Amino acid sequence: MAADLAPAGIPVQSDVYHSPIPKLNFLHALVAGGVAGVVVDIALFPIDTVKTRLQSELGFWRAGGFRGIYKGLAPAAAGSAPTAALFFCTYECGKQLLSSVTNTKDSPYVHMAAASAAEVLACLIRVPVEIAKQRSQTLLGHKQHQTALQILLRAYRTEGLRRGLYRGFGSTIMREIPFSLIQFPLWEYFKRQWTPITGYESTPLTVALCGAIAGGISAGLTTPLDVVKTRIMLAERDSATRRRNVPSILRGIYVERGLSGLFAGFVPRVLWITLGGAFFFGFYDLTTRLLGAASPDN
Repeated sequence: MAADLAPAGIPVQSDVYHSPIPKLNFLHALVAGGVAGVVVDIALFPIDTVKTRLQSELGFWRAGGFRGIYKGLAPAAAGSAPTAALFFCTYECGKQLLSSVTNTKDSPYVHMAAASAAEVLACLIRVPVEIAKQRSQTLLGHKQHQTALQILLRAYRTEGLRRGLYRGFGSTIMREIPFSLIQFPLWEYFKRQWTPITGYESTPLTVALCGAIAGGISAGLTTPLDVVKTRIMLAERDSATRRRNVPSILRGIYVERGLSGLFAGFVPRVLWITLGGAFFFGFYDLTTRLLGAASPDN
């Protein structure tokens, strides 16, 4: 099957576009999502650390500045594969199921619904990983030598499951669902329009480009929600932030720092997710093509 893919730069002769990727099965989505997640989180981790420290209540320099830029990499790398795998399994299966039930094809509403459901499930893994990662990224003094496991155990022992390990679950959902409602319909639309507009076959490189553009737009628009999520996850047990809801935190940040506070970390976040979108969707597409080519059904 891989040999049938048109090389980049060779125009498609037919006006009808046929995707070279077979219908995804559960295993393909699982493996491809895991590979894509690990590549992104490891390659772009320093940018994520800068973004987190910019959004911290401590401020960038007090939260660590450019020191220990890879702190928190271990929990991020360990959690990226299962989180991304769970997301894409749910997304692809949900997309196929909803398309079948509604008898539609390439509907943005199907993409939105499937992506939203996938985000909720993925957050069951993502939230504890984010807590361990972000607290590692901003630890100071005697706390800076704590491992990810020690951070999570301390959170569980002092605050319990919901308020400790899953602190910020609601704010994470509030960030991820709007993000996905923008990103995935845009990504699917850009992929679908690539061949009719350019006359060239879709490749992992073009899929990566579509993912980068969709990710960058989504990241910029949802930055304030990301700032709130970071503040909640980093808040100490007795912090005022700990007792406030999302609208109250947004108002407080605006009063304290204005729009620059609400969009703290805008540049690294957009850069991180633009590059991450390219890596993530590019490697996802490449892996599904390789798995499809190796499948005995092809």
